[in-house]
Amino acid sequence: MKFTTPLKKNHEFRRLYNKGKSSASQCVVVYCRRNGKPENRLGVTVSTKLGGAVVRNRVRRRLKEIYRLNEDKLSTGYDIVLVARMRSRYATFSELESSVMSLFRNLKISGNAGTGTGAGAGTDTNMGARKRTGAGTGTGTGTGAGGNAK
Repeated sequence: MKFTTPLKKNHEFRRLYNKGKSSASQCVVVYCRRNGKPENRLGVTVSTKLGGAVVRNRVRRRLKEIYRLNEDKLSTGYDIVLVARMRSRYATFSELESSVMSLFRNLKISGNAGTGTGAGAGTDTNMGARKRTGAGTGTGTGTGAGGNAK
């Protein structure tokens, strides 16, 4: 991640929850707040309610990858926390990505959301890398992810 450092301290997360702006979807909640620095800071939170360590880490990896692929479209100078909800466990990568990007647009931290070059190419590349067969998108990914979760 070129323009991002991790958000690690508990007081930084609490400050964002209390004083930051938030937007929620069925899969994810995004909190953001200006940090006055030339870079973004990202934190990802996945509760133990979502499942075991394997499931939580899969959701965390997906959210970080969505951020990484779309990082160049976001404004800099923000602290951002992504909080996974239960439905994110069963959502496909493309559903999660569209959800997160719409939340970024709601919070007005998506700088150049109208450019179609980065999002499509990044999503297609990622889908091929995540699937072992490497072919197809959409419904095939959802079925594969659900089957591997059990």
